[in-house]
Amino acid sequence: MRKMNITLVIAVTVLSLFGLLMVYSSSYVWAEYKFDDAFKYVKNQGMFLILGLILMFAVSKVHFEKYYKYSNKIFLVCFILLVLVLFVGTERNGSKSWFGIGSFGIQPSEFMKLAMIIFTSKYLYNNRKDINNIKKGVIPILGLTLVVFALIMLQPDFGTGLILVMGIIGLLFVGGVDLKFFLKIGLVGVGGIVALIAAAPYRLKRILSFLNPWEDPLGSGFQIIQSLYAIGPGGLFGFGLGGSRQKHFYLPEPQTDFIFSIISEEFGFVGILIVASLFITIIALGIKIALKCENLFGKYLAFGIIFELGFQALLNLMVVVGLIPVTGVTLPFLSYGGSSLMITLMSIGIILNISRHQK
Repeated sequence: MRKMNITLVIAVTVLSLFGLLMVYSSSYVWAEYKFDDAFKYVKNQGMFLILGLILMFAVSKVHFEKYYKYSNKIFLVCFILLVLVLFVGTERNGSKSWFGIGSFGIQPSEFMKLAMIIFTSKYLYNNRKDINNIKKGVIPILGLTLVVFALIMLQPDFGTGLILVMGIIGLLFVGGVDLKFFLKIGLVGVGGIVALIAAAPYRLKRILSFLNPWEDPLGSGFQIIQSLYAIGPGGLFGFGLGGSRQKHFYLPEPQTDFIFSIISEEFGFVGILIVASLFITIIALGIKIALKCENLFGKYLAFGIIFELGFQALLNLMVVVGLIPVTGVTLPFLSYGGSSLMITLMSIGIILNISRHQK
């Protein structure tokens, strides 16, 4: 076995530690007001970061072929948790997505994202001869993906469901599915989005607020406007660590979905460039490891993890700069959220193990 990809380890660790710093910087005002403890969020995030890094190194020592063997069991456990959370889960901000454990919360949909990638990688490996047969090769796995998506939407959590679906579509593309099929799926997807908007009027408000947030500046357009007010004045070097104005009760809970806005305000364009460079490094290294992997299951697994990670980061950044409607998606490694951070680091551990089993 080769040694772990040290460059990937360094990039992930630096980004995660910087995320911990920014969780504190963006949250201490809200934490002091809500809990009378300025360190409330950063303490929780720090615990999950330590646990996540331990799990990342532990997972990096587990041969990736083990996931092939246990993929069905992993998927089944995550599926059961996804169903259970609808009945016994804790509701937060209108979404029943968490199992509450004291002041902590575990989000099963985050675990399902990884479980679905593992399961689909095995499926593509076992059915590679039938993958161009839409009925035999594609419809079964796509149907299962839509079932999982429907369960996540019942919470509801459109952002996480969208990331999961896009990760599977990316894997199908790598698996060799005809490009024409994706064009048809795109049309069906547009129809599905229209139906989802029709079923829940608040989604239409989000669309309208994205097109013109100043039409309802104190309602549906509030978050986007406050995010732009944070990004705009940052300039080249920003106001410095702790210098954000928008975190003072203007931008709601800035330590989660809109943490990038606070990074932009405090560190300016230079900070944006550094964070973007770290993300590009991680994604490029992940793709390189996937391309060099001679085991087809390992190749699919690495590609799927990187697709989901890259798409989630891109989706979050597009939201905070006002290019797309608010989706409720966190920024990997940086945003506050224990389940997301822990699963992301475990996923990197899998990629590190794949990199160790290459010639």
